[in-house]
Amino acid sequence: MAEITDKSVEIQLGCGLVAAIFQRGNCKPIKQPVSQISTKSSTKKLAKPPPKPPSITPLNSNDRKHVRRSTSDGTRISSKNNNSSSTKKLSQVVNLVPNTQNLRRQPTFTSSDLSTTITGHQKSNVNGTFNRASSTGNIMLLGQLGNLKQQKTIQIVSTDQKSILQKGRVLMGNIVRSQPSLRSHMLNKLDPDVLKSMGNEHYKHGRFEEAISLYNQAIAINPKNACYYSNKSAALMSLNRLIEAVIECREAIRLDPFYHNAQYRLARLYLRLGEAEKSLSHYEKSGPKVDKRDTAEAQDVKRIICNCIEAHRMKNYITLLNESQNALSSGADSAPQIFAMRAEALMKLHRHEEAYTTIQKGANFKTDHCTCLYGSAKTAYLLIIRAQVYVLVGRFDDGIAAAQEAAKLDISNEITTILRRIRGLASARIKGNKLFRQSKYTESCSMYTEGLEQDAYNSVLLFNRAACRFKLGQFEKAVEDCTAALVLRPSYTKARLRRADCYMKLERWEAAIQEFEMLLHEKQGDEEVKRALIDAKIQLERERDEDQKQRKLSNGSSNLVLVTSN
Repeated sequence: MAEITDKSVEIQLGCGLVAAIFQRGNCKPIKQPVSQISTKSSTKKLAKPPPKPPSITPLNSNDRKHVRRSTSDGTRISSKNNNSSSTKKLSQVVNLVPNTQNLRRQPTFTSSDLSTTITGHQKSNVNGTFNRASSTGNIMLLGQLGNLKQQKTIQIVSTDQKSILQKGRVLMGNIVRSQPSLRSHMLNKLDPDVLKSMGNEHYKHGRFEEAISLYNQAIAINPKNACYYSNKSAALMSLNRLIEAVIECREAIRLDPFYHNAQYRLARLYLRLGEAEKSLSHYEKSGPKVDKRDTAEAQDVKRIICNCIEAHRMKNYITLLNESQNALSSGADSAPQIFAMRAEALMKLHRHEEAYTTIQKGANFKTDHCTCLYGSAKTAYLLIIRAQVYVLVGRFDDGIAAAQEAAKLDISNEITTILRRIRGLASARIKGNKLFRQSKYTESCSMYTEGLEQDAYNSVLLFNRAACRFKLGQFEKAVEDCTAALVLRPSYTKARLRRADCYMKLERWEAAIQEFEMLLHEKQGDEEVKRALIDAKIQLERERDEDQKQRKLSNGSSNLVLVTSN
């Protein structure tokens, strides 16, 4: 029974906490009888009833009126007899009962009043006098019984009641977290302008993520304010999340087409993303925010991008490299199309390492954001260039994923052909690696050669075939494959190390030493490379000593022949 009573009290506490937050005082009162205090004489001790948790029930309107009148009388009585003995005080409490009919029942309170009263127990400075009503830990403040709205009427101090209170708080927290409607109701009580001001403070101090979170809360409360969207776009712009910033600026302008700050910010964003035409259009709507330098910069970017597109159409890749660099330095520093055209030019010129670096420098936008801004065709082009560059440096899985995504947006023959070729290269590599692990070097070499027939400039397949040829003792051919891979990717460490090993097998000590020194410069703490370098130097010294001996012997024999002939 005690457990059931505890649970009922916890439920009431939880409801009370909810009522305290949402100020719901119109619940039906639950009346529960409370044991009365009776004393036969002032000298007898109070009977100790069995301990049980306090029952908490709300009052109806009539009860509250009676309690206010009767308890105010009790307050006056207690203030006159503040220095009396404890038995006198107890009798005063008992004498309150006949003053009104409804005080036959102990005054009850709403659980919301109780919940706020409990939390301030240890902080409250009690002006009245205490009288113990029972051994359960309930304490009545005689000095404050006259005003129930002050919520200082009952103080719970027992351990059981404190634990019940904690459970009630946990229950309330779970209710609020688990019900979005409650959270939104609480959120609606906040001032969105205050949240915006807080976000502005975070923005000024460079805390852009926190600022975005506060702007989002303000938007959730008032989604019709264009300023919140504009401020959020500024924070996103600072985090280099430019396309998301464009989306927020668009929404701000949709709500307020004459919002000059948003128009100017959107023009700057479009310029950085390589959309010079759209940038000029929004500059015209920016009012006094724009000046001649802004429009002149946009005009220059527009002209350079046109030159890039023409060079790309003519397949003039040297010109495309120059013009794309001009575009990046003129203001279009985050334009995905410029980075893609530049990577393609480097790829066609067999400068694969630079192509990969260019792709890495470009912003990695989400596909849906790119499609929203550039359209399906341009987004598919960006993805297919990225896929080809990934494959060139050995990221076959990423290359296939990007090519498949491009094929979903554009099913043209060109993209389909590239996807088929990438899959063929990945398949050849997987099969070749499997055969190599099985020590079937000849079959593995043939499989890599089959992949190279589809793309003769794949550095990873060239290196893998060099490894097979090294195992087969074909050191000269292995050197050729490694050299071809290093031409495409000068920092391909594995290929350089393989070529150094081949030079050691071919007893080309000077070439091996040169390779090991370059490797040691890149990886200074590599002990294996250090040992190989020392070994190569020792072999070179031995070879030079033998050469000197051979020269001396040849010189001595020639002198002997000359003396004999004389």
